[in-house]
Amino acid sequence: MLDEIDRGLVHALRIDGRAPFSRIGAVLGVSTQTVARRYRRLMAAAGLRVAGLADPRHSGQSQWLARLTAAPRAAQDLAQALARRSDTSWVKLASGGTEIVAVIHPAPGDANSLLLHDIPRTSGITALSAHYLLHTYLGGPTSWRAQSSTLTPTQQEALTPTRSEIRGPVVSSREGAAVLDSDSALLAALGRDGRMSLAELAEATGWSAVTVGRRLAELQASGAIFFDVDVNPAVLGATTSAMLWMSVAPAHLDAVATALAQHDELAFVAATTGQTNLVGLALVPDPAALHEYLVRRLPAYESIRALETAPILRTVKSAAPFVTRSVRERTTVS
Repeated sequence: MLDEIDRGLVHALRIDGRAPFSRIGAVLGVSTQTVARRYRRLMAAAGLRVAGLADPRHSGQSQWLARLTAAPRAAQDLAQALARRSDTSWVKLASGGTEIVAVIHPAPGDANSLLLHDIPRTSGITALSAHYLLHTYLGGPTSWRAQSSTLTPTQQEALTPTRSEIRGPVVSSREGAAVLDSDSALLAALGRDGRMSLAELAEATGWSAVTVGRRLAELQASGAIFFDVDVNPAVLGATTSAMLWMSVAPAHLDAVATALAQHDELAFVAATTGQTNLVGLALVPDPAALHEYLVRRLPAYESIRALETAPILRTVKSAAPFVTRSVRERTTVS
């Protein structure tokens, strides 16, 4: 479990993934060296990682949520194969190890080859359903409350970068910057480590440090990218997780989703296509807490007409960068 300094560090990174350790230390009331040491320790012990990701709302990138079922051994192999692809994220084994849940990010012009060609030809799959992600109410730029409930409003304000700070010394003349094919190498690098220095990003992209700084400032200022924080939920007190597949009357979908997005037990809420038109990810302390949530809180929403719960056994892959097809390493699912 994390102490207050660790939780404050995670919250600080969720506010500004590239905040200098010196600024975080000043807000937390500890030294820069302490913040750096805690960061390295959390990376090693809790899987802490800051990733710079394209916001689909600004990048025009579509997202699909796929559910696949297979025999346990085949499911594990398939989950690993999906995790190796750069057009997937959040690959999870669920329901006793026989179900895989994965977010798929088709590149523009890709024609959904993973859904239409690669997965269907894979042996051992007994069922497949694909759900288009229509709107994310919680997740992505909006963080799970367990990651963002430590710092006071004053501390949060001190860590929130101003528009001029985001832009840095080079002022952008482009408003509303969008993610372009030319940003693929930059986003791939930020996806590996959102805290890479400008010099390291310059080496990864082949651009100059000044160009990297300018383009990064444009993308941040426009909201085209955000910085996600991966950390093992168990260190935040959540040892039990489950996917919640819900069917909600369309007239009440927005109201229910907006309300559920305020629940501390949920880390992800999104509207999708299909009979289960609302999906959530529950992260709770133990099975008893999940039971309490399912039988006490959710029944209050009478417009939830059906609910299917799929316990998560293992997260095979978390967040991944958006990479266009020209630089994607194609990994065959077989």
